Amino acid sequence: MIITSTMRFLHLKFFLRFISLSRLGLLVSLPLLITMCTPQEPSQPTEIASLHFDPFTHQPRLIPVDKGYAATSVNSVIFRRNSVFTHENIQYLAYYSPDAQVILAKRELDSDQWHIQPTSLYGNVEDAHNSISIIVDGAGYLHVSWDHHNDPLRYVRSLEPGSLEMGEPEQISESSARHLVTYPEFYRLPEGDLLFMYRHGRSGDGAQVLHHYNVSTGLWTLLHEQLIDGQGEVNPYWQTTIDQQGTLHLSWNWRRHGGVESNHDLAYARSQDGGRTWERTDGEKYQLPITPETAEYALRIPENSSMMNQTSMAADSRGNPYIVNYWQPENSRIPQYHLVYHDGHDWHVSQVSQLSQSFELHGRGTMAPPISRPQIVVQEASESDRAIVIFRAEERGNKVSVAFTSDLSSASWHTRDLTDLSVGKWEPTFDTWLWQKEKRLHLFVQNVGQEDHEQAVDLDPQMIYVLEWEPFPATKQSSLKK
Repeated sequence: MIITSTMRFLHLKFFLRFISLSRLGLLVSLPLLITMCTPQEPSQPTEIASLHFDPFTHQPRLIPVDKGYAATSVNSVIFRRNSVFTHENIQYLAYYSPDAQVILAKRELDSDQWHIQPTSLYGNVEDAHNSISIIVDGAGYLHVSWDHHNDPLRYVRSLEPGSLEMGEPEQISESSARHLVTYPEFYRLPEGDLLFMYRHGRSGDGAQVLHHYNVSTGLWTLLHEQLIDGQGEVNPYWQTTIDQQGTLHLSWNWRRHGGVESNHDLAYARSQDGGRTWERTDGEKYQLPITPETAEYALRIPENSSMMNQTSMAADSRGNPYIVNYWQPENSRIPQYHLVYHDGHDWHVSQVSQLSQSFELHGRGTMAPPISRPQIVVQEASESDRAIVIFRAEERGNKVSVAFTSDLSSASWHTRDLTDLSVGKWEPTFDTWLWQKEKRLHLFVQNVGQEDHEQAVDLDPQMIYVLEWEPFPATKQSSLKK
C-alpha cells in the first residue's frame, strides 16, 4: 500500500521554526499544539557565528513513515546495521509493527510517499536485542535478518532486485545452520559485495563470525568462524565501518562476563581485502584469531567505568579510524562521551561532552541509561577534519542532539538539538551508504520506551520518522550508483 504523509507534516512548522532559531544560538520550547513559545537558554550556549563551520546551513526535516512498536527500544537500538539503506535513489527501511510483524518500506529519495509492505515474519519485540537489520547489495537485492538473541539464524532476501517480496528463510553456510546468533550486521563493499557479521555464543563467551557475499554469484562464503577469540575468558563487543577505499575498520571492547560493568578497553584491527586478512595501524599482520594478548589497543579503559558496548566508529578519507563511546573519566561518576581517533601516527582521545547527570552501568540485559549510545560521522575538510556525534541525553530533554567540531586538535565541541520532540530511549542509526556517497544524514527516529533488564514500558505505538539533514551541503556528491 501507499501511505501519503502530507497531513503529518503539519507539526513540522513548529519543528522548523525551532531549528531556524537554534541557528541563531537560541533554543525554544515549541509543543506541538501550543502557539505561544517561551525562550530557553541552551545547556551549552555557543554562537554559530563563532564556529569554523555552520552545520545548520540546511534545516533538518522529519519524514513520517508509519506507527511501529514502541514499548521497548527494539526498533531503535544502535546495532541495527542497517535500519535504513539507500540504493540507486531508492531508500529502504524496516521496523516492527505494533503486533511484532516485520514491515518493509521503500520510497524515492526526497519523496514523502512510502510503499509499505507487511511480511509474514515476526519477532520477539519485548527483547530489544531482537532487532531487524537490512541492506541492499550492488545488484539491488534486499537482504533482511531479524529476531536474534542467541537464536538460530533468520535470514531472507528479496525475490527480485528492488522488490519488497521476500523469499523463504535460508541458511547462508553449513556453519550458520548450527550457530546461535546475536547482533546480525550487514556491510556493503564498494563493488557491491556484502559482509555479514554476528556473534555466535553468549555474552562473556562468544565468537565473532564473518561471511562474505559475492554479488555476481549470489552466494555466501564463510570467512572467519572466530575472528576474535577471548579464549574463554572474555568476548568482544564490536563496532565496524567501511571507508571510501573499501578498508574495513573494526574496534571492540572486551567483556569478562554477562554484566555490563565488566566492559573494558578499546582494541582495533583493519582489513584491506574484504575481511580476509587483518592488520594493525602500523601494517603488521595479525595472526588469527586475534586475542587479548595480540590485539592493538587504542585506549585502555578499566572495568567498572560505566563503559558501554557496541557504539559506533567511522573513518575519514585518509583511512584514519574514529571510535566514539562513553565512560566515566578518572575521578568522576559522570559518564562522558569520548572520541578515540588515530591521526596516522598515534592514538588520541577527546572528551566530547560536559554532561552533568551521574549514573552507573551494572547488570545483564538491555540497559536504559539516561544517555544513548552515540553515532559518529566524519568528513575531511581543507583545514582539519570535521566530526559530528549524534546522541540523546535525558538532561537535554531526550531530543535528537549532535555535538560537532571543526578541529579535532582543539578539543572544542559544540552541542545543538535537531528536534524539539522527545524520543524517549531512542538510539541513533542512519543510512550509512547515503552518508558515504552524498554526505546526507538520514536518521531512523522513533519515540520509544525501555526499562533495564529487558523490561518493556506501557507505551502505545509511535510514529517512525526519517530525519533528513545535510550538515555539509557544499560537499555533496552524486555517486549513489557507484
